[in-house]
Amino acid sequence: MLNFADRREFYQCDGIARRSFLQVGGLALGGMALPQMLQAEATSGIRDSKKSVIMIYLTGGPPHQDMVDLKPHAPAEIRGEFSPISTCLPGIQISEHMPRLARMLDRFVTIRTLVGSNGGHTSFQCVTGRSSGNQPQGGWPGIGSILSKLHGPRHAGVPPAMNLFMKMAHLPYNHPGPGFLGMSHQAFQPEAEGQENLKLETLGVNRLDDRRELLRAFDGFRRQVDRRAEGGRLDPFTEQALNVLTSSQLADALDLEKEDPKIRASYGKDDTKVLSYGHLGYQAIMSKFLLARRLVQAGARSVTATFADFDWHGGNFSNGRKVLPLLDQGLTALIEDLYRHGMQDDVTVVVWGEFGRTPRINKSAGRDHWSRNAFALLAGGGMPVGQVIGSTNAYAEEPADRPVHFQEVFATIYRNLGIDVQQTTVTDLNGRPRYLVDDGYLPLQELM
Repeated sequence: MLNFADRREFYQCDGIARRSFLQVGGLALGGMALPQMLQAEATSGIRDSKKSVIMIYLTGGPPHQDMVDLKPHAPAEIRGEFSPISTCLPGIQISEHMPRLARMLDRFVTIRTLVGSNGGHTSFQCVTGRSSGNQPQGGWPGIGSILSKLHGPRHAGVPPAMNLFMKMAHLPYNHPGPGFLGMSHQAFQPEAEGQENLKLETLGVNRLDDRRELLRAFDGFRRQVDRRAEGGRLDPFTEQALNVLTSSQLADALDLEKEDPKIRASYGKDDTKVLSYGHLGYQAIMSKFLLARRLVQAGARSVTATFADFDWHGGNFSNGRKVLPLLDQGLTALIEDLYRHGMQDDVTVVVWGEFGRTPRINKSAGRDHWSRNAFALLAGGGMPVGQVIGSTNAYAEEPADRPVHFQEVFATIYRNLGIDVQQTTVTDLNGRPRYLVDDGYLPLQELM
Protein backbone atom coordinates (compact mmCIF):
# COMPACT_ATOMS: atom_id res chain seq x y z
CA MET A 1 0.00 0.00 0.00
CA LEU A 2 1.20 3.54 -0.64
CA ASN A 3 1.46 5.24 2.74
CA PHE A 4 1.67 9.00 3.16
CA ALA A 5 2.41 9.93 6.77
CA ASP A 6 1.66 13.13 8.55
CA ARG A 7 1.05 13.86 12.21
CA ARG A 8 -1.47 16.55 11.36
CA GLU A 9 -5.03 15.74 10.29
CA PHE A 10 -6.56 17.41 7.25
CA TYR A 11 -10.11 16.44 6.31
CA GLN A 12 -12.30 17.25 3.35
CA CYS A 13 -15.96 18.09 3.77
CA ASP A 14 -16.88 14.42 3.55
CA GLY A 15 -14.62 13.49 6.44
CA ILE A 16 -12.01 11.77 4.29
CA ALA A 17 -8.41 12.60 4.99
CA ARG A 18 -7.08 15.15 2.50
CA ARG A 19 -4.64 12.76 0.85
CA SER A 20 -6.49 9.49 1.45
CA PHE A 21 -7.40 9.31 -2.25
CA LEU A 22 -3.74 8.56 -2.87
CA GLN A 23 -3.77 5.47 -0.66
CA VAL A 24 -4.54 3.35 -3.69
CA GLY A 25 -3.07 0.23 -2.14
CA GLY A 26 -6.01 0.06 0.28
CA LEU A 27 -7.80 -2.58 -1.74
CA ALA A 28 -9.10 -4.90 0.99
CA LEU A 29 -7.84 -7.82 -1.09
CA GLY A 30 -7.85 -10.37 1.71
CA GLY A 31 -4.16 -11.12 1.27
CA MET A 32 -4.15 -11.36 -2.52
CA ALA A 33 -1.56 -9.21 -4.23
CA LEU A 34 -2.77 -6.81 -6.89
CA PRO A 35 -0.97 -8.60 -9.75
CA GLN A 36 -2.85 -11.79 -8.82
CA MET A 37 -6.14 -9.90 -8.89
CA LEU A 38 -5.45 -8.57 -12.36
CA GLN A 39 -4.36 -11.96 -13.62
CA ALA A 40 -7.59 -13.52 -12.39
CA GLU A 41 -9.63 -10.79 -14.07
CA ALA A 42 -7.86 -11.37 -17.36
CA THR A 43 -8.96 -14.99 -17.51
CA SER A 44 -12.54 -13.87 -18.13
CA GLY A 45 -11.67 -11.83 -21.23
CA ILE A 46 -11.92 -8.06 -21.41
CA ARG A 47 -14.54 -6.34 -23.51
CA ASP A 48 -14.65 -2.80 -24.74
CA SER A 49 -18.10 -1.97 -23.35
CA LYS A 50 -18.46 1.54 -21.97
CA LYS A 51 -21.63 0.67 -20.08
CA SER A 52 -21.67 1.01 -16.30
CA VAL A 53 -23.99 1.09 -13.30
CA ILE A 54 -24.25 3.30 -10.24
CA MET A 55 -26.21 1.77 -7.38
CA ILE A 56 -27.30 3.90 -4.42
CA TYR A 57 -28.33 1.76 -1.46
CA LEU A 58 -30.72 3.50 0.93
CA THR A 59 -29.91 1.60 4.09
CA GLY A 60 -32.65 0.47 6.40
CA GLY A 61 -35.66 0.48 4.09
CA PRO A 62 -36.96 3.85 2.81
CA PRO A 63 -40.66 4.65 3.38
CA HIS A 64 -42.35 4.41 0.00
CA GLN A 65 -45.55 6.08 1.33
CA ASP A 66 -43.60 9.23 2.26
CA MET A 67 -41.45 9.46 -0.86
CA VAL A 68 -42.96 8.28 -4.16
CA ASP A 69 -46.36 6.74 -3.33
CA LEU A 70 -48.21 9.07 -0.98
CA LYS A 71 -51.82 8.28 -0.07
CA PRO A 72 -53.37 11.65 0.82
CA HIS A 73 -56.90 10.28 1.11
CA ALA A 74 -56.01 7.52 3.56
CA PRO A 75 -56.68 7.89 7.31
CA ALA A 76 -54.19 10.04 9.25
CA GLU A 77 -52.53 7.00 10.83
CA ILE A 78 -51.75 5.77 7.30
CA ARG A 79 -51.07 8.86 5.21
CA GLY A 80 -48.67 10.50 7.68
CA GLU A 81 -47.52 14.12 7.85
CA PHE A 82 -46.16 14.75 4.35
CA SER A 83 -48.17 16.23 1.50
CA PRO A 84 -47.86 15.23 -2.17
CA ILE A 85 -46.78 17.69 -4.84
CA SER A 86 -47.26 17.55 -8.59
CA THR A 87 -44.41 16.52 -10.86
CA CYS A 88 -43.51 17.20 -14.48
CA LEU A 89 -45.36 13.98 -15.33
CA PRO A 90 -49.11 14.64 -15.64
CA GLY A 91 -51.12 13.11 -12.80
CA ILE A 92 -48.05 11.88 -10.89
CA GLN A 93 -47.25 13.18 -7.41
CA ILE A 94 -44.41 12.57 -4.97
CA SER A 95 -43.30 13.92 -1.59
CA GLU A 96 -43.19 17.65 -0.91
CA HIS A 97 -39.64 17.12 0.41
CA MET A 98 -38.34 16.07 -3.01
CA PRO A 99 -39.14 19.08 -5.22
CA ARG A 100 -36.07 18.72 -7.45
CA LEU A 101 -37.01 15.15 -8.28
CA ALA A 102 -40.57 16.32 -8.97
CA ARG A 103 -39.29 18.79 -11.56
CA MET A 104 -37.23 16.18 -13.42
CA LEU A 105 -39.17 12.95 -12.86
CA ASP A 106 -39.33 12.64 -16.64
CA ARG A 107 -35.69 11.52 -16.49
CA PHE A 108 -36.49 8.67 -14.11
CA VAL A 109 -38.36 5.41 -14.04
CA THR A 110 -40.32 5.07 -10.80
CA ILE A 111 -41.19 1.54 -9.74
CA ARG A 112 -43.89 1.71 -7.06
CA THR A 113 -44.42 -2.01 -6.75
CA LEU A 114 -41.06 -3.61 -5.94
CA VAL A 115 -41.56 -7.07 -4.48
CA GLY A 116 -39.49 -10.11 -3.53
CA SER A 117 -37.76 -8.66 -0.47
CA ASN A 118 -36.44 -11.31 1.88
CA GLY A 119 -37.15 -8.96 4.80
CA GLY A 120 -33.56 -8.81 6.00
CA HIS A 121 -31.86 -5.66 7.28
CA THR A 122 -28.96 -6.11 4.88
CA SER A 123 -27.50 -4.76 1.65
CA PHE A 124 -27.22 -8.29 0.26
CA GLN A 125 -30.32 -8.35 -1.93
CA CYS A 126 -29.77 -4.84 -3.30
CA VAL A 127 -26.15 -5.59 -4.27
CA THR A 128 -26.49 -9.19 -5.46
CA GLY A 129 -30.15 -9.43 -6.49
CA ARG A 130 -30.38 -12.71 -4.59
CA SER A 131 -31.93 -14.00 -1.41
CA SER A 132 -29.39 -14.61 1.33
CA GLY A 133 -30.76 -18.11 1.96
CA ASN A 134 -29.55 -21.31 0.29
CA GLN A 135 -26.42 -19.78 -1.16
CA PRO A 136 -23.81 -21.72 -3.10
CA GLN A 137 -20.44 -22.31 -1.48
CA GLY A 138 -18.68 -18.98 -1.10
CA GLY A 139 -21.92 -16.99 -1.44
CA TRP A 140 -23.50 -15.02 -4.25
CA PRO A 141 -21.31 -12.28 -5.77
CA GLY A 142 -22.28 -8.62 -5.96
CA ILE A 143 -22.96 -6.96 -9.30
CA GLY A 144 -19.58 -5.23 -9.36
CA SER A 145 -17.80 -8.54 -8.95
CA ILE A 146 -19.92 -10.03 -11.74
CA LEU A 147 -18.86 -7.20 -14.07
CA SER A 148 -15.25 -7.58 -13.00
CA LYS A 149 -15.41 -11.26 -13.92
CA LEU A 150 -17.27 -10.85 -17.21
CA HIS A 151 -15.77 -7.64 -18.55
CA GLY A 152 -12.59 -6.94 -16.60
CA PRO A 153 -11.23 -3.40 -16.35
CA ARG A 154 -11.85 -0.79 -19.05
CA HIS A 155 -8.56 0.89 -18.21
CA ALA A 156 -5.48 -0.64 -16.63
CA GLY A 157 -5.33 2.10 -14.01
CA VAL A 158 -8.99 1.90 -12.87
CA PRO A 159 -10.48 -1.17 -11.13
CA PRO A 160 -13.79 -2.26 -12.70
CA ALA A 161 -15.77 -2.35 -9.43
CA MET A 162 -15.75 0.47 -6.87
CA ASN A 163 -17.20 0.28 -3.36
CA LEU A 164 -18.16 3.61 -1.76
CA PHE A 165 -20.08 2.09 1.14
CA MET A 166 -19.62 3.83 4.46
CA LYS A 167 -18.55 1.63 7.34
CA MET A 168 -21.77 1.12 9.30
CA ALA A 169 -22.35 -0.17 12.82
CA HIS A 170 -24.95 -2.69 11.67
CA LEU A 171 -22.60 -5.08 9.88
CA PRO A 172 -25.11 -6.56 7.37
CA TYR A 173 -25.53 -3.08 5.89
CA ASN A 174 -21.93 -3.22 4.72
CA HIS A 175 -20.91 -4.46 1.27
CA PRO A 176 -21.48 -8.23 0.89
CA GLY A 177 -18.32 -8.78 -1.18
CA PRO A 178 -17.39 -10.92 -4.19
CA GLY A 179 -18.96 -14.22 -3.06
CA PHE A 180 -17.77 -17.33 -4.87
CA LEU A 181 -15.90 -15.24 -7.45
CA GLY A 182 -13.22 -14.66 -4.84
CA MET A 183 -11.13 -11.76 -3.65
CA SER A 184 -9.65 -11.22 -7.10
CA HIS A 185 -13.01 -9.64 -7.98
CA GLN A 186 -13.47 -7.71 -4.76
CA ALA A 187 -14.69 -4.16 -5.32
CA PHE A 188 -11.98 -1.54 -4.81
CA GLN A 189 -12.67 0.48 -1.67
CA PRO A 190 -10.63 3.69 -1.68
CA GLU A 191 -11.02 4.15 2.08
CA ALA A 192 -10.42 0.52 3.07
CA GLU A 193 -7.89 -0.59 5.64
CA GLY A 194 -6.19 -2.69 3.00
CA GLN A 195 -3.30 -5.02 3.39
CA GLU A 196 0.18 -3.65 2.77
CA ASN A 197 0.85 -5.80 -0.27
CA LEU A 198 2.88 -3.04 -1.90
CA LYS A 199 4.81 -0.39 -0.01
CA LEU A 200 6.42 2.89 -0.76
CA GLU A 201 8.73 4.52 1.72
CA THR A 202 6.85 6.93 3.96
CA LEU A 203 6.62 10.49 2.69
CA GLY A 204 5.75 13.60 4.64
CA VAL A 205 2.64 15.47 3.51
CA ASN A 206 4.64 18.67 3.08
CA ARG A 207 6.59 16.93 0.31
CA LEU A 208 3.41 15.77 -1.42
CA ASP A 209 2.55 19.35 -2.25
CA ASP A 210 5.48 19.30 -4.64
CA ARG A 211 4.42 17.21 -7.66
CA ARG A 212 8.02 16.69 -8.70
CA GLU A 213 8.77 15.02 -5.36
CA LEU A 214 5.71 12.81 -5.74
CA LEU A 215 6.71 11.74 -9.24
CA ARG A 216 10.24 11.12 -8.03
CA ALA A 217 8.84 8.87 -5.30
CA PHE A 218 6.81 6.88 -7.82
CA ASP A 219 9.87 6.53 -10.01
CA GLY A 220 11.76 5.19 -7.03
CA PHE A 221 8.95 2.76 -6.37
CA ARG A 222 9.24 1.43 -9.90
CA ARG A 223 12.99 1.06 -9.53
CA GLN A 224 12.51 -0.92 -6.32
CA VAL A 225 10.24 -3.38 -8.13
CA ASP A 226 12.71 -3.60 -11.01
CA ARG A 227 15.51 -4.48 -8.60
CA ARG A 228 13.36 -7.15 -6.95
CA ALA A 229 12.81 -8.65 -10.38
CA GLU A 230 16.62 -8.66 -10.73
CA GLY A 231 16.50 -6.59 -13.84
CA GLY A 232 14.24 -9.03 -15.68
CA ARG A 233 11.09 -8.05 -17.53
CA LEU A 234 7.99 -7.85 -15.31
CA ASP A 235 5.05 -10.10 -16.07
CA PRO A 236 2.06 -8.24 -17.55
CA PHE A 237 -0.01 -8.51 -14.38
CA THR A 238 2.63 -6.90 -12.21
CA GLU A 239 2.87 -4.21 -14.86
CA GLN A 240 -0.89 -3.67 -14.64
CA ALA A 241 -0.61 -3.49 -10.85
CA LEU A 242 1.98 -0.76 -11.25
CA ASN A 243 -0.38 1.04 -13.61
CA VAL A 244 -3.07 1.10 -10.90
CA LEU A 245 -0.66 2.20 -8.21
CA THR A 246 1.22 4.84 -10.16
CA SER A 247 -1.27 6.05 -12.77
CA SER A 248 -2.93 9.37 -12.04
CA GLN A 249 -6.22 8.27 -13.62
CA LEU A 250 -7.75 6.76 -10.48
CA ALA A 251 -6.21 9.33 -8.14
CA ASP A 252 -7.55 12.14 -10.33
CA ALA A 253 -11.05 10.64 -10.33
CA LEU A 254 -11.02 10.42 -6.55
CA ASP A 255 -9.72 13.95 -6.10
CA LEU A 256 -12.82 16.14 -5.89
CA GLU A 257 -10.66 19.25 -5.79
CA LYS A 258 -10.26 18.79 -9.53
CA GLU A 259 -13.99 19.23 -10.09
CA ASP A 260 -15.56 22.51 -11.20
CA PRO A 261 -16.50 24.25 -7.90
CA LYS A 262 -19.95 25.16 -9.25
CA ILE A 263 -20.70 21.56 -10.16
CA ARG A 264 -19.36 20.35 -6.85
CA ALA A 265 -21.56 22.85 -5.01
CA SER A 266 -24.65 21.65 -6.91
CA TYR A 267 -24.39 18.31 -5.12
CA GLY A 268 -24.67 19.95 -1.70
CA LYS A 269 -22.55 19.74 1.41
CA ASP A 270 -21.77 16.51 3.22
CA ASP A 271 -23.78 16.17 6.42
CA THR A 272 -22.24 13.73 8.89
CA LYS A 273 -24.72 14.74 11.60
CA VAL A 274 -27.99 14.74 9.70
CA LEU A 275 -29.10 11.91 11.98
CA SER A 276 -28.41 11.80 15.71
CA TYR A 277 -26.62 8.46 15.24
CA GLY A 278 -24.46 9.59 12.33
CA HIS A 279 -21.35 8.65 14.31
CA LEU A 280 -22.28 5.02 13.62
CA GLY A 281 -21.77 5.52 9.88
CA TYR A 282 -25.25 6.60 8.83
CA GLN A 283 -24.36 9.88 7.17
CA ALA A 284 -25.53 11.96 4.22
CA ILE A 285 -22.31 12.11 2.23
CA MET A 286 -23.39 14.15 -0.77
CA SER A 287 -19.97 13.98 -2.42
CA LYS A 288 -20.49 10.23 -2.97
CA PHE A 289 -22.90 11.07 -5.79
CA LEU A 290 -20.29 13.22 -7.50
CA LEU A 291 -17.55 10.69 -6.83
CA ALA A 292 -19.68 7.98 -8.45
CA ARG A 293 -20.00 10.05 -11.63
CA ARG A 294 -16.27 10.77 -11.72
CA LEU A 295 -15.43 7.09 -11.27
CA VAL A 296 -17.64 5.77 -14.07
CA GLN A 297 -16.36 8.57 -16.25
CA ALA A 298 -12.81 7.41 -15.48
CA GLY A 299 -13.66 3.83 -16.47
CA ALA A 300 -15.25 2.02 -13.53
CA ARG A 301 -17.96 -0.42 -14.58
CA SER A 302 -19.79 -0.49 -11.26
CA VAL A 303 -20.01 1.93 -8.34
CA THR A 304 -22.03 1.03 -5.26
CA ALA A 305 -22.64 3.60 -2.53
CA THR A 306 -24.72 4.02 0.60
CA PHE A 307 -26.68 7.06 1.68
CA ALA A 308 -27.82 7.98 5.20
CA ASP A 309 -30.26 5.62 6.94
CA PHE A 310 -34.01 5.07 6.69
CA ASP A 311 -34.73 2.65 9.53
CA TRP A 312 -37.09 5.07 11.21
CA HIS A 313 -39.09 3.05 13.73
CA GLY A 314 -39.39 6.36 15.55
CA GLY A 315 -39.34 9.91 14.26
CA ASN A 316 -40.11 8.91 10.69
CA PHE A 317 -41.25 12.40 9.74
CA SER A 318 -38.72 14.43 11.71
CA ASN A 319 -35.94 12.33 10.16
CA GLY A 320 -37.55 12.51 6.75
CA ARG A 321 -37.60 16.30 6.82
CA LYS A 322 -33.83 16.21 7.28
CA VAL A 323 -32.78 13.36 4.99
CA LEU A 324 -35.18 13.50 2.03
CA PRO A 325 -34.17 17.00 0.84
CA LEU A 326 -30.51 15.93 0.87
CA LEU A 327 -31.23 12.79 -1.15
CA ASP A 328 -33.33 14.92 -3.48
CA GLN A 329 -30.42 17.29 -4.13
CA GLY A 330 -27.65 14.70 -4.48
CA LEU A 331 -29.60 12.34 -6.73
CA THR A 332 -30.90 15.00 -9.11
CA ALA A 333 -27.46 16.61 -9.32
CA LEU A 334 -26.04 13.23 -10.35
CA ILE A 335 -28.61 12.75 -13.11
CA GLU A 336 -28.17 16.32 -14.38
CA ASP A 337 -24.42 15.74 -14.42
CA LEU A 338 -24.73 12.52 -16.43
CA TYR A 339 -26.82 14.35 -19.03
CA ARG A 340 -24.37 17.27 -19.02
CA HIS A 341 -21.54 14.87 -19.91
CA GLY A 342 -23.62 12.90 -22.43
CA MET A 343 -23.40 9.75 -20.28
CA GLN A 344 -27.12 9.13 -19.80
CA ASP A 345 -27.26 6.25 -22.28
CA ASP A 346 -24.19 4.48 -20.94
CA VAL A 347 -24.74 4.73 -17.19
CA THR A 348 -27.64 3.04 -15.42
CA VAL A 349 -28.55 4.46 -12.02
CA VAL A 350 -30.63 2.51 -9.51
CA VAL A 351 -31.73 3.79 -6.10
CA TRP A 352 -33.46 1.53 -3.58
CA GLY A 353 -33.46 -0.12 -0.17
CA GLU A 354 -34.03 -3.63 1.14
CA PHE A 355 -37.78 -3.23 1.82
CA GLY A 356 -40.53 -0.68 2.42
CA ARG A 357 -42.22 0.50 5.61
CA THR A 358 -45.51 -0.31 7.27
CA PRO A 359 -48.56 1.59 6.09
CA ARG A 360 -49.70 2.18 9.67
CA ILE A 361 -47.67 4.63 11.75
CA ASN A 362 -46.63 3.29 15.16
CA LYS A 363 -46.83 4.98 18.58
CA SER A 364 -43.33 6.45 18.13
CA ALA A 365 -44.34 8.30 14.95
CA GLY A 366 -42.36 5.74 12.98
CA ARG A 367 -42.97 3.07 10.40
CA ASP A 368 -41.77 -0.50 10.87
CA HIS A 369 -40.41 -3.12 8.46
CA TRP A 370 -42.59 -4.05 5.50
CA SER A 371 -41.42 -6.59 2.94
CA ARG A 372 -44.62 -6.85 0.86
CA ASN A 373 -43.94 -3.69 -1.13
CA ALA A 374 -41.09 -1.26 -1.74
CA PHE A 375 -39.95 1.13 -4.48
CA ALA A 376 -37.02 1.79 -6.79
CA LEU A 377 -35.88 4.72 -8.91
CA LEU A 378 -33.99 4.05 -12.14
CA ALA A 379 -32.40 6.47 -14.58
CA GLY A 380 -30.10 6.52 -17.60
CA GLY A 381 -29.05 3.30 -19.28
CA GLY A 382 -30.68 4.30 -22.56
CA MET A 383 -34.04 3.35 -21.05
CA PRO A 384 -37.35 4.98 -22.04
CA VAL A 385 -37.61 7.11 -18.90
CA GLY A 386 -40.52 9.24 -17.72
CA GLN A 387 -42.50 6.18 -16.64
CA VAL A 388 -44.16 5.10 -13.41
CA ILE A 389 -44.47 1.32 -13.24
CA GLY A 390 -47.08 -0.29 -11.03
CA SER A 391 -49.64 0.99 -8.53
CA THR A 392 -50.47 -0.08 -4.99
CA ASN A 393 -53.74 -0.49 -3.14
CA ALA A 394 -55.38 2.29 -1.11
CA TYR A 395 -52.92 2.06 1.79
CA ALA A 396 -49.75 1.22 -0.19
CA GLU A 397 -49.70 -2.21 1.41
CA GLU A 398 -49.12 -4.26 -1.74
CA PRO A 399 -49.27 -4.01 -5.53
CA ALA A 400 -52.66 -3.50 -7.12
CA ASP A 401 -51.05 -4.24 -10.48
CA ARG A 402 -47.67 -4.91 -12.09
CA PRO A 403 -45.50 -6.22 -9.25
CA VAL A 404 -41.79 -5.96 -10.16
CA HIS A 405 -39.31 -8.35 -8.58
CA PHE A 406 -35.81 -7.37 -7.47
CA GLN A 407 -34.42 -9.85 -9.98
CA GLU A 408 -36.37 -8.28 -12.85
CA VAL A 409 -34.61 -5.02 -12.04
CA PHE A 410 -31.27 -6.82 -12.03
CA ALA A 411 -32.08 -8.46 -15.36
CA THR A 412 -32.84 -4.99 -16.74
CA ILE A 413 -29.58 -3.57 -15.44
CA TYR A 414 -27.61 -6.45 -16.98
CA ARG A 415 -29.39 -5.90 -20.28
CA ASN A 416 -28.43 -2.22 -20.19
CA LEU A 417 -24.85 -3.38 -19.65
CA GLY A 418 -25.00 -5.57 -22.75
CA ILE A 419 -25.31 -8.86 -20.87
CA ASP A 420 -27.89 -11.50 -21.81
CA VAL A 421 -29.15 -13.06 -18.58
CA GLN A 422 -30.58 -16.03 -20.46
CA GLN A 423 -27.20 -17.00 -21.86
CA THR A 424 -24.51 -15.66 -19.53
CA THR A 425 -23.20 -17.64 -16.57
CA VAL A 426 -20.37 -17.47 -14.05
CA THR A 427 -18.80 -20.58 -12.58
CA ASP A 428 -19.04 -21.26 -8.85
CA LEU A 429 -16.45 -22.97 -6.64
CA ASN A 430 -17.77 -26.40 -7.56
CA GLY A 431 -17.41 -25.77 -11.28
CA ARG A 432 -21.13 -25.30 -11.74
CA PRO A 433 -22.28 -22.55 -14.14
CA ARG A 434 -24.61 -20.08 -12.45
CA TYR A 435 -27.00 -17.77 -14.25
CA LEU A 436 -27.02 -14.12 -13.14
CA VAL A 437 -30.68 -14.20 -12.14
CA ASP A 438 -33.03 -17.06 -11.31
CA ASP A 439 -34.94 -18.82 -14.07
CA GLY A 440 -37.99 -16.92 -15.28
CA TYR A 441 -36.81 -13.39 -14.48
CA LEU A 442 -36.32 -11.23 -17.55
CA PRO A 443 -35.69 -7.55 -18.26
CA LEU A 444 -38.71 -5.31 -17.83
CA GLN A 445 -40.57 -5.05 -21.09
CA GLU A 446 -41.55 -1.47 -20.31
CA LEU A 447 -37.86 -0.52 -20.40
CA MET A 448 -36.84 -2.33 -23.58
